[in-house]
Amino acid sequence: MDISVIVPLYNENESLPELAAWIDRVMKENHFSYEVIMVDDGSTDGSWDTVHSLSAGNPAIHGISFRRNYGKSAALFEGFAAAEGDVIITMDADLQDSPDEIPKLFRMIMQDGFDVVSGWKQHRQDNKLTKNLPSKLYNWTARKVTGIHLHDMNCGLKAYRKEVVKNIEVYGEMHRYIPYLAKNAGFGKIGEKPVHHQKRKYGVSKFGLERFINGFLDLMSLWFLSRFGKKPMHFFGTSGILMFLVGFVMTVWIIAAKLVHQARGLHFRAVTDQPLFYLALLVVVLGVMLFLAGFIGEMISRNSSSRNDYNVKERF
Repeated sequence: MDISVIVPLYNENESLPELAAWIDRVMKENHFSYEVIMVDDGSTDGSWDTVHSLSAGNPAIHGISFRRNYGKSAALFEGFAAAEGDVIITMDADLQDSPDEIPKLFRMIMQDGFDVVSGWKQHRQDNKLTKNLPSKLYNWTARKVTGIHLHDMNCGLKAYRKEVVKNIEVYGEMHRYIPYLAKNAGFGKIGEKPVHHQKRKYGVSKFGLERFINGFLDLMSLWFLSRFGKKPMHFFGTSGILMFLVGFVMTVWIIAAKLVHQARGLHFRAVTDQPLFYLALLVVVLGVMLFLAGFIGEMISRNSSSRNDYNVKERF
C-alpha cells in the first residue's frame, strides 16, 4: 500500500464527508493505493456514526473510536500502530489542511529520501493575536531547543516514512514534537514544505492559548529526557556538586573573615548573626539533595527494563 492517511478527530462531524471525498479524489487522480484511518477521540456530535457511513461507501476508510477524549497524541499513537502504508500522512479533520498537498509530500519521502516532512503554514488563516504571534514565539523556542529548523513544528499536516512511526512512541501531548522524537530515534533527514492553510469551514477550534504554555513545558520535559533520561546523575549530580561547592566556599569565607577580624581585634559579627551564612547552608543542603536525587535516578534507570532499548537500523 502506498499511503496511509491518519485523521484524528474530535467533534468534526460536518467536515468529514467533504474531507473523505477530497482525499479519495486526490488518491484516484494520482493512482495511489491508500487507506484512511479516522481516529475518533471521544466525539459527542455523531462523528463516529458518520465514520461508519463513510466506511460503508468506501472500504479504504477505517475507524478507531475512543470511549472518551484522550487527546491528539493518543489518537496518533493508535493510528500509527494501525497504519500499513509505505508513507504515513497525518492531517487534521477540520478541512484547514489540504489533501492536494499529499502527492508532493509522498514524493519528498519516496523520491527525495526524507524521513519526515513537516508542513509549513506560511500564510495562516487564524486570528493573528491569539494564534499567529504565540505560534511564532513557540516555534522560535522549539527551533532553539531541538536544533530542528522548522518554521511550524506543530503543523498537523506531516508525512513520515513508515519505519519512523513504527519506532517512536507518541504519548501525553508530545504530538507537537514528533519531528524531535524522530530525530532522537535516529531519523535525521527532516524536511519542510510550505502548505496551503484554509479558513475553518465548520465548528470551532478545540485548542486555546493554554496549548502554548503546555507545549513549552512538554518541550522542556522532552529535551531533558532525551539528554538525561538514561543518565540522570549527569544533570543532578553535576548541579548538586556545583551548588555544594558554592555553599561550602561561602561558609568557609564567612568563618575565615570572622576569625581574621577577631584575631586583629576588629569589630566582627557572629557567624550565626549573618544572613549570608544561612543562605550558604541552604545552598549546601540543596546541593546534597540534588546529588542524592541524581543517585536515586541513576539506580532507577539502571534497573529499568528499557535501559538497553536501542533503535537498530540493520543487522546482517
